[in-house]
Amino acid sequence: MTPFAPDPLFAGLTRYAVGGAVRDALLGRPVKDRDWLIVGATPQMLLDRGFKQVGAAFPVFLHPHSGEECALARRERKSGPGYTGFETEFGPEVTLEEDLARRDLTINAMALDADGSLIDPYGGAQDIQARRLRHVSDAFAEDPLRLFRLGRFLARFADLGFAVDPATEALCGELAASGELAHLSPERVWRELQLTLEAVDPAAGIELLARVGGLDHWLPELLALQGQTQPPKYHPEGDAWTHTLLALKSICALTPDPVARFAVLVHDLGKGLTPPELLPSHRGHEISGVPLAEAVCERLRAPTAYRDLARLTVRWHLLGHRCAELRPGTVVDLLDSCDALRKPERFILFTLCCEADARGRGESGTQTPYVAGEFFRKALSACLAIDVSEILARGVQGKAVGEALRQKRVAVVRELRASMTL
Repeated sequence: MTPFAPDPLFAGLTRYAVGGAVRDALLGRPVKDRDWLIVGATPQMLLDRGFKQVGAAFPVFLHPHSGEECALARRERKSGPGYTGFETEFGPEVTLEEDLARRDLTINAMALDADGSLIDPYGGAQDIQARRLRHVSDAFAEDPLRLFRLGRFLARFADLGFAVDPATEALCGELAASGELAHLSPERVWRELQLTLEAVDPAAGIELLARVGGLDHWLPELLALQGQTQPPKYHPEGDAWTHTLLALKSICALTPDPVARFAVLVHDLGKGLTPPELLPSHRGHEISGVPLAEAVCERLRAPTAYRDLARLTVRWHLLGHRCAELRPGTVVDLLDSCDALRKPERFILFTLCCEADARGRGESGTQTPYVAGEFFRKALSACLAIDVSEILARGVQGKAVGEALRQKRVAVVRELRASMTL
């Protein structure tokens, strides 16, 4: 591999490129950020050279010019529950191999020296060739957050054919069963989930987490969709869980926006409440699902944008499919309910979520044109284009302005419907 350029600030120190930069280089992917590992040094040695220390648990430093992270080699020992329950040792005596041994996956436990030579004591390069995600050691299970990181990496590399090593998956199951996941902070779990949603195939990561018990504590509402049968006429793909994963794949083909992807992930949570005797019907699930989605957002400390679009999608996605049968006034009411005229970008994401829902039916969903999304987006544009000054010029005042504006909106929606084949 290519040697890295010398840097006078590291003169006399032994440094290695580690982590994602080495992994991505071996995968043939662009290397965006580099992390450096320093062996044989003390914190004061870096501070004396102008590096800025960040973090309190262990010494991580920022390069004074590039801003790249530099860490001292360290060992870790489990001392308590959760991802913070570790005692960390660092110092000149800690070796490169000891530092790499504490990392999560073999593909992340490689290093590159100044000459471009690969140091790979745990077989990461071989696992890249085999497209395998494998833990470095049983210490993987000491940090419960690594289970969610594994889901994120699977989602990120699923398109390259990566799969989780059976022994690693079994270890994840043991980790989930230990109760350690309950000690994680909502913010850390949310961050991993968000990164999973931003990846190329979030459904792969979500499915893994469900399989090993990673969702039992944090997303039980999603697991409740398993086995919840649906009307075969509308959902030939199977139960509500299968539909959700297919819809998640569909939204990924429509937009990279993780806010929309999250909304699709939770859009059918209400189906998990349907009693067995009422299956496969899920009447009213769009209403009963709203508090469930809100509870998930509260539990995970999801940002407001995620919560708001999730709420809209859960509540109105069924109405979003029915443009052919809705009266123009009802369409305007839907735009009002979604606050579409003030937040058009969010409403456009809502229409994409509805389309993903419609397409989350396997082959049958991908082959059917979805005109509802186009209709609602055009209806929004037409309503936004109405010039209120024309109404005011007629001397209309007070509450009458709102009513006149509504009538104009209903009229343009009616005209739009007449011009489209729905």
